[in-house]
Amino acid sequence: MTLESSDTEFASRYAAWAAVGQVYPQREGSPLMEFSAGGRVLYLFDRSGPYAVRPGPARLVVHGILDLTATEPKPQPEDAREELTVIGISGLEGVGEVLDVSRRSWVVRARLPLVLSSFTPLPEVRPGDWVAFRTLPLLHGFAVEDGFQT
Repeated sequence: MTLESSDTEFASRYAAWAAVGQVYPQREGSPLMEFSAGGRVLYLFDRSGPYAVRPGPARLVVHGILDLTATEPKPQPEDAREELTVIGISGLEGVGEVLDVSRRSWVVRARLPLVLSSFTPLPEVRPGDWVAFRTLPLLHGFAVEDGFQT
């Protein structure tokens, strides 16, 4: 089962959920771009092509594959506080609100919007529910065409 038919189709489908942040210059030869959003610095595998995303303000769809052994629905915290921790070089662990649900993906707001997917069925949730999650490395970043860059 595939989660996307092309990088441009995936970016277009989830453009409304793109995270707004700052892209920093890539190290020469590195496939990872440094993206600062939601008070976190993420290292994303650049799915838009090498050096297609220039340094500066940007809108990126941040996509991760869920580790379902560490992912589950949970009650909304009393303070409705979203959590997001960077794990290793390019993984995440967090708690957030589900904004959108499709067959194999959730959009979750945990300090920034994240598209979280699985190759196997996901636990049943609805928009407005809260989930605790962990992603597997590597996170992927898809540039949104209508971003800040020209």
